[in-house]
Amino acid sequence: MDKKTYQAYIEEKKELVFEVSDKIWEYAELSLKEHKSCQLYCKVLKEEGFTVENPVAGIETAFAASFGSGSPVIGILGEYDALSGLSQKAGAAERCEILEGGNGHGCGHNMLGAGSLAAAIGIKKYLSEKPAGSGTVIFFGCPGEEGGAAKAFMARDGVWKKLDCALTWHPGDCNQVTSGTCNSCIQTEYAFQGIASHAAGNPELGRSALDAVEVMNMGVQFLREHMPQEARIHYAITDAGGVSPNVVQPHAQVLYMVRSVLAKDALALQKRVDDIAEGAALITGTRLKKKFIDGCSNTVPNKVLEELLYQNFQETGVPEYTEEELAYAKALTNSYEFHDDRLPGDAWEESPEIKAFVEKASENATKPMNDFLIPYLYSEKKTPGSTDVGDVSWLTPAAQFNTACFAAGSPGHSWQNVSCGCTSIGHKGLLCAGKVLCGTAIDLFEDPKLIEAAKEEFAEKTKIGYYCPVPEDAKPVLSGEKIEF
Repeated sequence: MDKKTYQAYIEEKKELVFEVSDKIWEYAELSLKEHKSCQLYCKVLKEEGFTVENPVAGIETAFAASFGSGSPVIGILGEYDALSGLSQKAGAAERCEILEGGNGHGCGHNMLGAGSLAAAIGIKKYLSEKPAGSGTVIFFGCPGEEGGAAKAFMARDGVWKKLDCALTWHPGDCNQVTSGTCNSCIQTEYAFQGIASHAAGNPELGRSALDAVEVMNMGVQFLREHMPQEARIHYAITDAGGVSPNVVQPHAQVLYMVRSVLAKDALALQKRVDDIAEGAALITGTRLKKKFIDGCSNTVPNKVLEELLYQNFQETGVPEYTEEELAYAKALTNSYEFHDDRLPGDAWEESPEIKAFVEKASENATKPMNDFLIPYLYSEKKTPGSTDVGDVSWLTPAAQFNTACFAAGSPGHSWQNVSCGCTSIGHKGLLCAGKVLCGTAIDLFEDPKLIEAAKEEFAEKTKIGYYCPVPEDAKPVLSGEKIEF
């Protein structure tokens, strides 16, 4: 078995993969609204010989494309939602909106999905040359990562339990296999319904929904002293009830985000926030409705899979860049309003040896492109953010990595990322990711002991059980929409 044969096949299919990435970049559809993106993937995958299921877990823009039969069953995860307000001309080193106020792929999910597509195509080629029953690959289209947490809804419905393991990646500004964990997160929107009245003439007849929001917020401020140190609570008022101060506001809404390391702890803290909301409604004489928006669990690192990803990353190598590409990347770095002097990657913070390597390789974080692979370090360190990949990792062994698709130090969710995501730099990064995923999956198909070891590690780390943050009756929705009484 020569993995390079199937990675070479990915190279042969690269124009198709780039076309998909660029079309998704152009569509720039927001979370749970990725209809054209989903249709494009389903069309291409069917033409490539996959069996496609759509929708998945009741989510219209989710799909599962499978090929092969028997075990092991390996999942490859892809995303394709964009962000609002980030419309940007491709390849431009200055702010240049295509559509004023339009959307853009500031997190690179157009490349994320396309790189995973490349991997699925390469793995399919491998399985097509093996006897029936040698294994199955499933490419999952996972919408709504930026708001919707589709993977968590899919976890609630048992989608990930069918897998022997799952692999994914994410565009970044460096090449590394990621480790460690993150926060669990739950988003809930609270709507209060009051009674309008003249704020001066008949204030006693009014019941202020905005008062209820403010009372709730005050109650949560007092809660902060009595919650675990690692927990976090954030909020945004999504409806302040109007712009007339002489009218008692009859409606108001507030969106809350509750974080803690473990989902079970986030759920317990969420219950306390719910109680405060009910108290605020009682105090102000208003009615309360709440709407679950989304929730996701912390990630469970898997050293066996991470080491295998790193081995394949070493074998595949990192992208190389032309002078023109480096000049463009340098122009992008010069456009940053704030320059981050931090070294690239994560592992250097925990390893003096890796720190010394990264300092030298990045020329003390001055290179416009991080054209090197950061050494792997297993970690259980917690990062403050959240991702719905966590819910996958609680139901099957999972691992992920980054490839350099953006200029060094590029701010997250930025127009610079949008600009770079539809260029040859982005193309090289996503193709590299596809090859790494493909090689890793082939190793797992070829050596069942690797999957056994990954499962043993997974079983030990998840023995406390999975606490799904998504209620049984919840459906994927977006925040900010008016809640009707």
